[in-house]
Amino acid sequence: MANNILVTGGAGFIGSHTADLLISKGYKVTVLDNLSTGKRKNVNSKVRFIFGDILNLDKNIRKFGKIDAVVHCAAQISVTESVKNPANDAKNNILGSIRLLEMCRKADIGKFVFASSCAVYGLNPKLPANEKTVQPENPYAV
Repeated sequence: MANNILVTGGAGFIGSHTADLLISKGYKVTVLDNLSTGKRKNVNSKVRFIFGDILNLDKNIRKFGKIDAVVHCAAQISVTESVKNPANDAKNNILGSIRLLEMCRKADIGKFVFASSCAVYGLNPKLPANEKTVQPENPYAV
């Protein structure tokens, strides 16, 4: 069983609620967040909080201690910003995710949950939606 969970973006809405749920189920949670959109007050007092950014981590995720699984919620979340600056959006959301995945691979962390967005399905998704109905309409959705 995965007992030690790293939640990236754990000061944001989805990440903080995810951390709360994990704590209620008895997991030990570490939150990593750069507080660019999340708020420190959202972070449960029972978690270990690390101020940091997935883009600026060194290549050793084990510096956070024993990590059994990662729940990845960190992202640049503004659709408007993604359209204004798609390169920055891709750097944060795509390259940051790839970098985090690579660190998990090197550290032999085999459990990784990625929190995506309904934006990947476009404005008028066919229901039920699935991986074959993906139609991103902006850089954030990609």
